[in-house]
Amino acid sequence: MTPQELRAFCLEFGASKEEFPFGPEASVFKVLGKMFALSALDARPLTVNLKCDPDEALRLREEHEAIVPGWHMNKRHWNTVTVADLPDGMVRELIEDSYDLVVAGLPKAERLRLDRP
Repeated sequence: MTPQELRAFCLEFGASKEEFPFGPEASVFKVLGKMFALSALDARPLTVNLKCDPDEALRLREEHEAIVPGWHMNKRHWNTVTVADLPDGMVRELIEDSYDLVVAGLPKAERLRLDRP
C-alpha cells in the first residue's frame, strides 16, 4: 500500500477528514473530530497508528512483528503498523476496525448518521 492509497482509503469512510494538528508531516485522520489513524505519509518505512481493542492489540502484536505498541500513543489502545510488512487487505481491515471502534464511542445519533449503529 502506498502513502496515497493509505490516505485515500482513510478518507473513504463517512465523515472522515484529514487534519494536521501536529504539523504538515503528520496526517491525522478523524471521524467527527475523533482520531482513528495517524501517519507520517512521507516516512520510510510507512507506518500508521491505529486504535485497537486492547485484547486484540496484544494478540496482533504477538502474531505480527510489523505490529507494535502505538508510538507516542496510549499503548493499551493503539498499535503502530508497518504497512509494507503486511498484506494490503490486512492493513485495510485494521484501518476499518480502528474507524469502527472510534465510531462506536460516538453518541448514538452520530453513529446512526454515519450508518454504523
